[in-house]
Amino acid sequence: MTKQYSISDLAKEFSITTRTIRFYEAEGLLCPKRNGQTRIYADHDRVSLKLILRGKRLGFSLAESKELIELYDPESGNTKQLQTLLEKIQQRREVLDQQLKDIQVMQEELDQVEQRCREAFRN
Repeated sequence: MTKQYSISDLAKEFSITTRTIRFYEAEGLLCPKRNGQTRIYADHDRVSLKLILRGKRLGFSLAESKELIELYDPESGNTKQLQTLLEKIQQRREVLDQQLKDIQVMQEELDQVEQRCREAFRN
């Protein structure tokens, strides 16, 4: 029998609000069963939530996380999911590398402007 979780169980486990979980549900990332008004989450919902939160920490959009979750296929060894994840990791690295270069250029420009300001005080 698969373990079942309430929305409060998941919120506590992952230190997020129930509102956040309902948002992910509204976005189609989670699909709990219902017993009346009560949401009943299964193991796969818990895993999906864990992947969503990990993706968020890595800078992936919700659409990217959704794509990765939809590719989950343990029967195939998750080959497609893993390949797509590797591609997204490479893309994210490229974006971060460019941002780092942009920050370094900005720091150099700030250093130059600061130096000119200090020299202006001396004159």
